[in-house]
Amino acid sequence: MNAHVPVKYLLPAWEAFRRETYIAPIRDEAHCQRMVAMLEALLDEAAGDESHPAMGLVDIVGDLIEDFEAAHHPLPDVTGVQGLKFLMEQHGLKQSDLREIGSQGVVSEILTGKRELNIRQVRALSERFGVSPATFV
Repeated sequence: MNAHVPVKYLLPAWEAFRRETYIAPIRDEAHCQRMVAMLEALLDEAAGDESHPAMGLVDIVGDLIEDFEAAHHPLPDVTGVQGLKFLMEQHGLKQSDLREIGSQGVVSEILTGKRELNIRQVRALSERFGVSPATFV
């Protein structure tokens, strides 16, 4: 691809954006916490709408958080569903206790891999268990 990129205009805009948002590779825990707060704010803004313009930033910020956590807090390789099962066990919950993500049937389909968690459900679980939304992605 040989597209012309107006770097002389792009860099000042990028620097202004980066200064306001702190969106950049995460280097420490404090920055990670700011990015988690940013992710939560973006998810609030999108309000479960997968086509919302904020979803592009959700992907970028989520990737930055995931990269930092993988490097600094490595976890065993688990899926979001495995994480959910673990949290349910730790909190003594049954499928019917997770009404915020759907009926017992919906929860069962998620836990068996027949259905994926959507953004609204990820946000609800993140709030309920006090963990990063990245836990369920």
